[in-house]
Amino acid sequence: MRIQDIIEGKKEWRAHVARVKALPQDYQIVYKEIQKYLFKVGPVELTDGTGLLSGIIDLFEEGAAMGKGVLEVTGSDVAAFCDDLIKDSKTYADIYQESIDHSKGIKKEHEKTK
Repeated sequence: MRIQDIIEGKKEWRAHVARVKALPQDYQIVYKEIQKYLFKVGPVELTDGTGLLSGIIDLFEEGAAMGKGVLEVTGSDVAAFCDDLIKDSKTYADIYQESIDHSKGIKKEHEKTK
């Protein structure tokens, strides 16, 4: 990673944080909980910039502009909302499990050839 990429990434993140701070307070609270949840669950695409998180902010900005409460946008089960967002995304746990399964497959093949 070049230094220029790091600088651009920081600029992008600062702009992202500024958008979050511009949201109404209830939206900010729910957004931060969603962010925490997604960082724990670890969808791989979170490391590729702010795409998923920016999409959530887009949705929240639209909801706020329409005068909706944040739970009208996400539904009352925010964790289910998050899970639905990432249901087709690979997580680091998925990648780890695939590597274990692959290693087991190689080990079994090796044992068969003995």
